Amino acid sequence: MARKILLDQLTGQARSRSELAGKLAAKNVPDDIAARLLDRFEEVGLVDDEAFARAWVSSRGPAGSGGGKGLARRALAQELRRKGVADDVAREALDEIDPADEEESARALVRKKLRSVQGLDGEKATRRLVGVLARKGYPPGLAFNVVKDELASAGRPDPL
Repeated sequence: MARKILLDQLTGQARSRSELAGKLAAKNVPDDIAARLLDRFEEVGLVDDEAFARAWVSSRGPAGSGGGKGLARRALAQELRRKGVADDVAREALDEIDPADEEESARALVRKKLRSVQGLDGEKATRRLVGVLARKGYPPGLAFNVVKDELASAGRPDPL
């Protein structure tokens, strides 16, 4: 039964060991059986937190790293932590993100949102765009610089 639970959980998408352990616990699988089964799944390569973390960063990270969500390192680190991935494993996966890709992804997000702030004054537009980047986990310094540059490129006056 426990093996079927794990196989069902792994069908369609990879999961971290912690997520799988949580699913087994929710189904009242004894801890010793769960640990043995998870260890066996790791041995045969069905559970691999390092590969999971790399795939997660690739699918949700900056667009230049193959990602689609445009999340910055900080947001990705929080997501991996919630998924139960060890900090050192997460750090390794996050170190693969090129800072230039992260900045370009921030620029693309701002360009995409520029039309939504067209009628707003410069200060309000800046606040909203920086907020978009902050919610995606971009650091404040990078967010302000990118927004300032992109507003200037769009012919908007510098509000600061």
